[in-house]
Amino acid sequence: MTASANRTEPLRLPPPSQGWGNIFWTLFSLVALAALLVACAVFTAPPVLSDWQVRDTARPAAEARVTDGKCSAKIVLHICDVTLNLRTPTGTVVRRVNTVFTGFHVGEYNIRVMADPARPDLVTTDLALDRLWNRTITLLVIAGALSSIIVAGIAAMIRNRRAASGTIG
Repeated sequence: MTASANRTEPLRLPPPSQGWGNIFWTLFSLVALAALLVACAVFTAPPVLSDWQVRDTARPAAEARVTDGKCSAKIVLHICDVTLNLRTPTGTVVRRVNTVFTGFHVGEYNIRVMADPARPDLVTTDLALDRLWNRTITLLVIAGALSSIIVAGIAAMIRNRRAASGTIG
C-alpha cells in the first residue's frame, strides 16, 4: 500500500483561475446590487418609516391633491411613485412618495391623500397606509436579500483570492 492511499485529509483542487474580466464583472455586479440597496434606503425606507409615525392619526385631507402618479407591476412587485401637494395655513407641502409592495392585482389603484393634522409634512396615501405591513416586510426582504448577496459575493471573492495565493484560513 502506498503512502497516498493512507491519507486522511481530503484532497483539495485549486479554484479556477480568475482573470481580470471575471473580477471586473463580479465587482460591477456587487456595485449594482449596492446601488439597489442604497435606492431602497433613500427612496423606499423613509416613506415606510413616516407612515408608521402617522398610521393611527392620518385622516383624509380634502385640501390635498395628487399632482403626479404612476404605478407599475413586475410580476407580484408593485411600485407606485406619487407626488402629493397639501395646502396648509403656513404654505404648501409637496412630497414625493415611493410605495413598494407585493401582491396580485389587475387594474388601476384609486388613492386618497391622507395627512395627520399635527404632522402635515408627512402627507401620504390610503394605499400606502393600507399596505403598511406588506410594504415593511417587502422592504426588509429585499434589503436583506441584497445585503446577503453582497456579503456572500465579497466573502467568495476573498476566499477565492486566498485560495489562489495559497493562503488557507
